[in-house]
Amino acid sequence: AEKLPARAEVRSKMAAYEKRRAAAAPVPAGGSGLPEPGRAAPGGGGLAEGSAAEFLLRAGVTAMVREALLKVLEARPAEPVSFLAEYFERLVLAEAAAEPPGPPQRLARALWYVCLAHHSHRTAFDSNAGAAYEVLGCGGRRRAAGVDGRLYSELLRRICQRGAAPAEAAAELLRRVRCRDHEAVPFDVFRYGVLTCCVLLEFAAKADALFAVLGAGDSADSRLCQAVLRALEDALGAGHGSRPARYLEAGSRLGPDRLALAMDQALQERKLGSSMSREEFLRKATALFIAKVKPVE
Repeated sequence: AEKLPARAEVRSKMAAYEKRRAAAAPVPAGGSGLPEPGRAAPGGGGLAEGSAAEFLLRAGVTAMVREALLKVLEARPAEPVSFLAEYFERLVLAEAAAEPPGPPQRLARALWYVCLAHHSHRTAFDSNAGAAYEVLGCGGRRRAAGVDGRLYSELLRRICQRGAAPAEAAAELLRRVRCRDHEAVPFDVFRYGVLTCCVLLEFAAKADALFAVLGAGDSADSRLCQAVLRALEDALGAGHGSRPARYLEAGSRLGPDRLALAMDQALQERKLGSSMSREEFLRKATALFIAKVKPVE
């Protein structure tokens, strides 16, 4: 309902634009020699053969726009206009290239695809992961089609660099889900690795937000931090299955009541509590997640 005024405003602007264009370019007289809409040009050489819809169909614009809109619906990007602009730009560059671009360009395009939609949007994420897999797997004249372990591992490394996950956690995760450089990576392994890296980044962001509640600045009471880490470990241990999202869902069940109880018990201790830094807390929290990740065999 909130989008209706915006759509009405867009239609109003388009109608005003059409009126200005019609006033600036009136319909020519019969003797001007210009073909009318829906009528073939003399000699068959004009562009206005058939209706405007037929012209768009012949030029491939209709199919192109339809495909772009389907991509928007599949990806559900946060900024659809920016997505469309970059989509058409990449489409033009791909058509202008004589053969598939090199690994750096394909890695950048694959990274763009996998970061379009949140992993919780299952259909959109799977579609984008499939598009990224096809981009990395396109072969050149001297290379067979398929994704090798080198490109797959490099894509995972670039995904991990986009977030605030500790370097130690990212490196350990890559060791668990990476493949050898010469190996052919099937799509299910590719999707599992990409999904795991995305979940790690979100897990680290949630852990950082949790630390902000425990203390002020870059340090917090170590008793509170240890109590929260134990409660988080118990919540992760309650999750079943090997899907990375399951562990994030298990951690999200760490409700305020459990956290409040754990912190209250920690504060009841009469020991002098030391402080824990934000980096140490994130390192320990992400290590709990990494321990639950199933290695790729």
